[in-house]
Amino acid sequence: MLYPLKFSPILKDKIWGGTKLKSLFNKAAETDKLGESWELSGYEGDESVVTNGFLAGNNLTELIEIYMGELLGDKIFDEYGLSFPLLFKLIDANENLSIQVHPGDEVAAVRHDSYGKTEMWYVVDAEAGAELIVGFSKDCDKDEYLIALENDKVEDLLQKVKIQKGDVFFIPAGLVHAIGKGVVVAEIQQSSDITYRIYDYKRTDDNGNERELHTEQALDVINFNASVQPKTVYNASVNEVTPLVSCEYFTTNIIRFNEPLARNYVAMDSFVSYMCIEGDFVIDCDGEKVVVNKGDTILIPASIDELNLIPHSEVTLLEVYVNS
Repeated sequence: MLYPLKFSPILKDKIWGGTKLKSLFNKAAETDKLGESWELSGYEGDESVVTNGFLAGNNLTELIEIYMGELLGDKIFDEYGLSFPLLFKLIDANENLSIQVHPGDEVAAVRHDSYGKTEMWYVVDAEAGAELIVGFSKDCDKDEYLIALENDKVEDLLQKVKIQKGDVFFIPAGLVHAIGKGVVVAEIQQSSDITYRIYDYKRTDDNGNERELHTEQALDVINFNASVQPKTVYNASVNEVTPLVSCEYFTTNIIRFNEPLARNYVAMDSFVSYMCIEGDFVIDCDGEKVVVNKGDTILIPASIDELNLIPHSEVTLLEVYVNS
């Protein structure tokens, strides 16, 4: 019988990375440039490997091949086959990330034989004065954008949002965006690694070369309309499930709890993933107990109908599934 699955994080150094994923979540970083921890991934070449139970040592793609709809949900397996549809990351921006945009499914399929990239961010930590870039501050067009880009003034067209811990942002494909310095986010996205970098502050790599920009590719993708109300407004009560984001690719809820909580998924034809942002708890599933610590991401197979969450302290949890 399948059970709640834990995985080894896939750690990635980045030019803009730092040390907060180690200090906040005890990720085993060997450098001070840890930018991303891929918590749950079926992306080719970066498949997550199970660490607990009798399936330890198997990667996510192997599990899907064996368990199919039992793991993913029947409709999800019918649509995605052996491809796990989502990618879960923790990101530490010790410096500004590049300003970028992602293509949607149609463009990504034609150009890259890939899915597009719609995503969301939950702000785990933010230094005083930290910002995100989320879309344009006013309606724009290609000509105005290209002139600003050529004159190093593209930031003047974009909307900068002051942020704090707990803020949530939905980033559909086509929305220009960037994570600013001093920000740690949990990112939930389609399983895609396609990024069109449109501006990078003339930053250079170790060899003194500026990183590649994707100006022409981005032009056909960018949504030039003003971004209205970029922040998701919510009010999470303790020991209740609060909706955050729901789109065609995923639904995310936040659960804050300090007493045992039962979750029933019998009516849901989807796997469920938990990202533990704060606290520690135990998942009790038919007597199978799995300890979850701050920073862990857990996969609940679709064949599991109900389980109990037993906190050791107050827990903040992101609950994610695919609408089927």
